[in-house]
Amino acid sequence: MAHLDDERLSRSMAELARSMTADFDLDETLRRITGAAVAIVPGSESADVLLIAGPSRFESLASTSGLPPQLDNLQVSLGEGPCLDAAQETVMTRCNDLRTDTRWPRFAAAAVEAGVLSILSFRLYTQTGHSGALNLFSSQANAFDSDSEHTGEALAAHAAVAILASRKELQFKSALASRDRIGQAKGMLMERFTIGADRAFEMMVKLSQETNTPLAEVAARVIEAGPDRR
Repeated sequence: MAHLDDERLSRSMAELARSMTADFDLDETLRRITGAAVAIVPGSESADVLLIAGPSRFESLASTSGLPPQLDNLQVSLGEGPCLDAAQETVMTRCNDLRTDTRWPRFAAAAVEAGVLSILSFRLYTQTGHSGALNLFSSQANAFDSDSEHTGEALAAHAAVAILASRKELQFKSALASRDRIGQAKGMLMERFTIGADRAFEMMVKLSQETNTPLAEVAARVIEAGPDRR
């Protein structure tokens, strides 16, 4: 049976890896990861990814049921819980029985009432003001074991790579868009004032410095002003 479980895990990991190569879509990749978590992590009944972007931006993604977002929102409102701990403080948080766990008293009582007794959460990544966790939930006490941890860690690694890759892609696209705006604005200034490219760029840099405004925003304002305004 162990051999079959290892083979199933390897097959799932290979499928997830392939899903991140062509036509990459973060939401779809995360849905596959949380779906795999429920299918192959021993004890897992539902799962989601909690992303934290700043002190007031929390988002539950790729939830396999309505329960994970409910529990995430509860932790956020109470300011305590295993998923928050995993995302912000610890690499992994495991709770075997919320009825007896004393680490999050207010959350534990509400989670038990919602029908959850065991939770296993894995940190995905941490950046300035940003963090995330892969969270697994069960209605049974002592639902998760060492196999659950090992398999969950592997899935969390895939989720982390997907999220960071998505952020890099967005940053790259943003950089390209900024470059294009700056180039367009430079061309407009060259035509408007009959000056060379270097002089037009110097004008935008000077305005950026004097007004403490990002260069891309200066370019956007030049474009918005139109070709005839001086």
